[in-house]
Amino acid sequence: MIESVVGLLMFLSGDIKEARIQESMGSCLKHKRQAERQYNENVRYQCWSGEAELELNIDGSKSIKKIHIQ
Repeated sequence: MIESVVGLLMFLSGDIKEARIQESMGSCLKHKRQAERQYNENVRYQCWSGEAELELNIDGSKSIKKIHIQ
């Protein structure tokens, strides 16, 4: 299923390694600040808003499977 979402992206050496769905952009920015407190020169975080292909987890939650860049 494809939906519009806000996601917190984690880049490791320039590649997206993790993408987490957030409730809102404000929530995303809060979690980004918390994550950046653990400094690592190879890791970068970015809040993103757009369409993504989601998958349903076994517990009923949704996760980002693929980001659609337009």
